[in-house]
Amino acid sequence: MAKRITIVIVGIAILASVGLLLAQEGPQGQGGGRGNAPRMGPQGGPMGPWLDDLEKAYEAKNMDKIGELVKQMRERRQQFQGRPGEPGPGGPPEGMRGPGRFGPGGEASSQFLKPPVAKGAAEKAILAVLDEMNAGQRRGMMNVPPEGGRFLRLLAQTLGAKNVVEIGTSNGYSGIWQCLALKATGGKLTTFEIDAERAALARENFKKAGVADIVTLVEGNAHDKIAQVEGPVDMAFIDADKEGYTDYLNKLLPKMRPGGLIVAHNINVGMADPKYLEAITTNPDLETLFFTEGGGISVTMKKHDLK
Repeated sequence: MAKRITIVIVGIAILASVGLLLAQEGPQGQGGGRGNAPRMGPQGGPMGPWLDDLEKAYEAKNMDKIGELVKQMRERRQQFQGRPGEPGPGGPPEGMRGPGRFGPGGEASSQFLKPPVAKGAAEKAILAVLDEMNAGQRRGMMNVPPEGGRFLRLLAQTLGAKNVVEIGTSNGYSGIWQCLALKATGGKLTTFEIDAERAALARENFKKAGVADIVTLVEGNAHDKIAQVEGPVDMAFIDADKEGYTDYLNKLLPKMRPGGLIVAHNINVGMADPKYLEAITTNPDLETLFFTEGGGISVTMKKHDLK
């Protein structure tokens, strides 16, 4: 009887796990998921090792191991539930948080998770649109979290970026964050989206946020369309098909100015393409750092020639 009960619990855990993964990943497409490849199943994502261990434990009738795995999944579900300031399933699992991050209920979480404070009516209006998108359009779009959007804004504005390229528009959420910087620098955004419905939604959101005049949305496959980009590019943000990151990198690098940044999203265990990681960490022309905040982000700088 105890074994039967355990197996029932395991079945429930598997269903909850798959549902959790699907809710986090959503449908794929060059925006939102965001790539040309089909969406990864549970075995292809970060949960693959957990499911492999569960299968082995079940075949070996190792009830202790099964109990341990069920406990891990319960803890994982708790991490995804109720992250302050973020709708939907909640915060990231362990290993995807920034160093020293205070999770929900942490003593200083209210200080670390405070939303941005608008300076003036123009910024307030754009932030209101971003809040509305985050609350009502997030499901299935695979947008960066608010922290990731704020990070992109900081990078672009600190660079004084005039020419920013984004691969993977989705509904325009990350693009609008970058436009907050470009409104200050006088720059423009060129963003690529392969899905026609998402592209149409993004156009509406850009217009609603009042940034449509500084955005060029190119609809189609970015692997082909990226040739249209004119340099020098100050910053590029890649959030599309993961196995395509290396191709995007190779096509963008000649257009990047020295000191320019290539920022890539979903650089975490189980999602990042090893070929891309190899490319950005072994090229002497590049300097790369990784940040676990915002869903896992790599920041790669094209070096200057030293005198």
